[in-house]
Amino acid sequence: MKNVLVIGAGAQGGPCASILAGEPGIEEIRLGDIDLALAQRVAHKIKSDKVQPFKLDASEKTQIKTAAQGVDVLINLTHLKFNDTIMVASLEAGVHYIDTASNTPFLEDWISGEEPKLRHEFLAIGKTALVGCGFAPGIANVLTRYVCDQMERVEKIVIRVGRKSATASEEVVSEWKPTWSPEILLEDYSEPPMMFQDGKFVQVPIFSNPETYTFPEPVGDLLLSSHMHEEAYMIPKFYMNKGLHHFDFKYPVDKLAGAFIKMGFASKKPIEVKGVKVAPIDVLMKLVKRPGNKFFEEDEKTILESDLTGIMDVSVDGEKAGEMLRHTISYRFTDGPNKALQRQLFKTFGTTMVYVALPAVVGAKMCVKGELESGVISPDSLDPQKFFSGMEARGVPFEFQETFTRLE
Repeated sequence: MKNVLVIGAGAQGGPCASILAGEPGIEEIRLGDIDLALAQRVAHKIKSDKVQPFKLDASEKTQIKTAAQGVDVLINLTHLKFNDTIMVASLEAGVHYIDTASNTPFLEDWISGEEPKLRHEFLAIGKTALVGCGFAPGIANVLTRYVCDQMERVEKIVIRVGRKSATASEEVVSEWKPTWSPEILLEDYSEPPMMFQDGKFVQVPIFSNPETYTFPEPVGDLLLSSHMHEEAYMIPKFYMNKGLHHFDFKYPVDKLAGAFIKMGFASKKPIEVKGVKVAPIDVLMKLVKRPGNKFFEEDEKTILESDLTGIMDVSVDGEKAGEMLRHTISYRFTDGPNKALQRQLFKTFGTTMVYVALPAVVGAKMCVKGELESGVISPDSLDPQKFFSGMEARGVPFEFQETFTRLE
């Protein structure tokens, strides 16, 4: 892999370019964004001649095809609304395609059709479109496959994600503080979650199936509920032939986001206020405090200030060697208290924000090496051991904890 096109220079595009800049085989990283100044700022921080920033409109297929000429792979790290255009441009340019998240129409097509959208077109040119290869989806799918590959029969898969800071807020009342794109976060919370129950895909109401789930310390107990996420669309079809009849994904309840949604602030339909028509979501997005771009805020001092811990638990019930087991993996995707790890990440990649971008880079390398099948695939198709090796290829360990429980 010599030449890479990265579309999007934001919170994930910056870390992706930084990771790629340290890869010995990379010669050129074309970093395109509608905001040229942002792309230039990323390049300036990375300080590598490999990174070539330029202005790119992700809604213009012709621009993308031109930018993709001569590259080995295109990594899409921009807004979901551009996915279809970028994917088609990648196909027409004849290059491998990677993204880290999918829009709802694409996911609905994934479960309703016999084949993923554009599968035959990518097959015809011998290229791979690897969709959803970030943290979740991405790492979540590969960890699930790692467990399921060890079982003769798989009955139930559940994924639980949570995060917690060791420092309690002293604020009695707090404003809404999204930790990433407030538009996408609100959209995820406002869309009915998909589940797989009794062998069928079913949608459930938002914030349904609440439970207090106990994560390993220091996260501990968190209130979770069903949540719209890609895994519920992607993973079940991969294990139907092993007997899967239940899959669900739960995420922490954001009560402020839920209140805004139920009051109508997620609506894009204009309402009249004192003679002026305005979309409620535009009002909320105007007022919300947006998270900073941590890629620019990071330095050798600031990376040691966080005490946030994030854990993803993947639990699979199934049969192994004639015995019913529950095999659970706990993976720390954010480990602020581990200062040695934060220093190692920053020294190796120039950023600690690697848990979405690094899986995309690993997937891109696997595509170019010919380790993946052609067509349109999800991370469920990735060989776990090769993926794990790719994640730790530059010396940063990829670790998770495993527990086994006998089921009656």
